[in-house]
Amino acid sequence: MAVPLRQNLRIGTYLVKHRLKKTKYYPFIVEIEPLFACNLSCPGCGKIQHPTEILRQRLSVEDVLTAVEESGTPMVSIAGGEPLLHPQIAQIVEELVKRKIYVYLCTNAVLLERRLEKFTPSRYFSWVIHMDGLEERHDLAVNRVGVFQEAVSAIKAAKARGFRVTTNSTFFNTDAPKTIRDVLDFLNDDLKVDAMMISPAFAYEKAPDQEHFLGVEQTRELFKEAFADGHRKKWRLNHSPLFLDFLEGKRDFQCTAWGIPSYSVFGWQRPCYLMSDGYAESYKDLVETTDWSKYGRGRDERCENCMAHCGYEPTAVIATMDSLKQSIRALLGTG
Repeated sequence: MAVPLRQNLRIGTYLVKHRLKKTKYYPFIVEIEPLFACNLSCPGCGKIQHPTEILRQRLSVEDVLTAVEESGTPMVSIAGGEPLLHPQIAQIVEELVKRKIYVYLCTNAVLLERRLEKFTPSRYFSWVIHMDGLEERHDLAVNRVGVFQEAVSAIKAAKARGFRVTTNSTFFNTDAPKTIRDVLDFLNDDLKVDAMMISPAFAYEKAPDQEHFLGVEQTRELFKEAFADGHRKKWRLNHSPLFLDFLEGKRDFQCTAWGIPSYSVFGWQRPCYLMSDGYAESYKDLVETTDWSKYGRGRDERCENCMAHCGYEPTAVIATMDSLKQSIRALLGTG
């Protein structure tokens, strides 16, 4: 099972409570971006395109704790930029873990081995290391030779010290079913990471490279072939079965843009971390003053090629909760 049973039960209970209370909007997970600065210049990401005065800004420990508390989320993903550049990142993680918040700390792993001693293994904490292919493809994706080997070394070091390690892989139109299988087989069988996340690349407007993002039909064909012959069932994928069905075109969903809200130095981002239609000062303002019905395929032309997990994983989870069969399927991890 990619996600520990204790965590599944905790998150499941949280979601069921909101469904029973008929809460209209609630976070499945909150993404925290404590800074936009990064030590890489990946062509598929535009965070470092911000002006220097923005790249120098940081969320404080108190900023993060306040955002998490007001949202009521039991789980956060700390992204960026590169979070390990933040001078207080270890304290941020420590304070969240103290509050029994599940923390996924995303990193390109360049600094990870040098920072490991600042962190303590916990069932509430997991590293999330970006791995966008095997060596040549990954180094091309991050625009620096040698990063793949640094990431592999960091994964081994983190596992050796007892940390839980998840990976996150983004795929582009330059990928083929074989390149997806190759990297997931390597992560699953050779490195034996605890869980893997995958996502088709979305045309993030600030990204320098706008040529290699996937369209909907391209995504469906790519994952349908990559998942064939029982491959997806053997990988420890950190996704609901219905989201994986969605990726390969077996099901279609509408985006749940409010499911994974994003908080950064600008505030709460509308409607998601991939699009920027302004910011709200509080989580309450975000959910109450955003017209969520405007977003998603068929509603906003910017969303037409999006199949990213931030919008569609929450939809898949909601559909899972509405079906006893799908709930059992998800709990048993039967793909």
